[in-house]
Amino acid sequence: MSQEDLKDELQEQFNDVLTGLQSKDLFQSNWDIASFAVFFIFIGMVLLLVILVLIRCFCCCCCDEKPRRHKVGIDNMALDP
Repeated sequence: MSQEDLKDELQEQFNDVLTGLQSKDLFQSNWDIASFAVFFIFIGMVLLLVILVLIRCFCCCCCDEKPRRHKVGIDNMALDP
């Protein structure tokens, strides 16, 4: 591809985007809407996980006391020598 072909192709894509914005018809098919929704659900989940990690780090890491762990269940006496 020459520089002129690349420039023409980019100009054509830019004009397509501008006409889509001007006509307020951003989504041309159901697949466009579905991919847009999946993309924003993914971004939302990533942001939610980042927020949860930050909450965990800032709220729980500053405590000096160790969590109390207690034994759950019963001892299996058959395993003792």
